[in-house]
Amino acid sequence: MGIKEDLWQDENGKYLPLLFTMTREQRKIFLTTLKNVKMPDGYLSNISRCIDDQNTKIFGLKSHDCHILMQHLLPLAIRNVLPDSMIAVLVEFCLFFKELCCKRLNILDLDKLQHQILLTLCHLEILLPPSFFTVMVHLTCHLIEEVKLGGLMLGHMKSFVRNRAQPEGSISEVYLAEETLNFYSLDEEVESRSNRSRCVDDRPNDNETSQIIYPQLGRPVGSSSTFTHTSLEKTQAHRYLLLNCPKVQPYVE
Repeated sequence: MGIKEDLWQDENGKYLPLLFTMTREQRKIFLTTLKNVKMPDGYLSNISRCIDDQNTKIFGLKSHDCHILMQHLLPLAIRNVLPDSMIAVLVEFCLFFKELCCKRLNILDLDKLQHQILLTLCHLEILLPPSFFTVMVHLTCHLIEEVKLGGLMLGHMKSFVRNRAQPEGSISEVYLAEETLNFYSLDEEVESRSNRSRCVDDRPNDNETSQIIYPQLGRPVGSSSTFTHTSLEKTQAHRYLLLNCPKVQPYVE
């Protein structure tokens, strides 16, 4: 019938590489792009530690890392390693999940996404073999309906379930316990996840009394080193202190 001739067997009974198949050099380019990505603190794990350059593999990603990789990084990393037809379809697929996971959703936008994901799956069926389309790929068609029925809190509420025989009771009990803990966390003397210091704490130290005029910002990292300023640098620092220190402004005026 002449359908998908690029997926047929050749004369030796072997199949040609698919459009999403990468060579070793292409995998190195893909992983190098991910390895050099710089993200804000707490936005993503250190993905460079999860990349095996020797075997060109990615390992040890958490669920949140996979979401960030699929929604933000994958469309950028595949631009120079895959054909244009495959890139366009994968970008559409990634944008669908990016829009679906937004904090604010509109019903009209959800209807557009429902229509768009159907077209995206049709484009995938043109490029990929039938064995790729398992039930997990088909479930993307029903995600919009789940969002309309459950809203943004569906996944959070379902995570409360401990006793699967009584899911409603588990949700109500855990919700009550969580609200109680949130109430006690308002006390400043109680350490909780809402008032705990961050991993990289670069806020001013309010308890520091040795430096009143210029409070210390950040925390020292690594070993200390000494250096000597030139006379020009000392003069520039002196002028900067005189012109930018609030304590000295009354004397300057």
